[in-house]
Amino acid sequence: MSDAEASDAVLARRAAEGDDRAFAVLVRRHKESLYRLLRRYSGDGDEAYEAAHEAFIAAWSALKRYDPSRSFGAWLRTIAINKARDRGRRMLVRRAIFGSKPLDEETEALEKADPAPGAEHLVLQDEQARRLDYAVSRLPGALKEALILTAFEGYSQQEAADMLAVSVKTIETRVYRARKLLIDQLDPDLRPGAA
Repeated sequence: MSDAEASDAVLARRAAEGDDRAFAVLVRRHKESLYRLLRRYSGDGDEAYEAAHEAFIAAWSALKRYDPSRSFGAWLRTIAINKARDRGRRMLVRRAIFGSKPLDEETEALEKADPAPGAEHLVLQDEQARRLDYAVSRLPGALKEALILTAFEGYSQQEAADMLAVSVKTIETRVYRARKLLIDQLDPDLRPGAA
């Protein structure tokens, strides 16, 4: 069986035994989805890249503790979310000490706009995606984690509950609250009582 055909659990076992190639295959399989998860979590591409890097390093160090009865992807995402939380806490401390630079999403989108025909539509879609990612990244941590895992990463509420060590009902409630906050932030006309 080739590396490409091997399951994540087999590759993780081989990597835990010192097979660097097996771990490289796991990284290639999971790097894009892990980056997307962390990009939505942080709202910043560079921050997501750094957190993904830290997550893979931590996963490599913890491979001997990986339980092959669990999904490797879910295990890796649990590590990544913990790394993102740690980075977020460190960022809060840095901002408190050094201050922060305001984000100007609209200006950034316009500077990157492609003047080619039809680009207006692509810029609008890109801007909407950027606004959504930014709004998701600003949700409270517990709400953000539940929403990203279920709505964006496609995990069931049970899988998300297992990853975050909470009940399914807690996930359900957090996703509901996260969606409500996003609607309030992104489309004020949908708020109850809006005319």
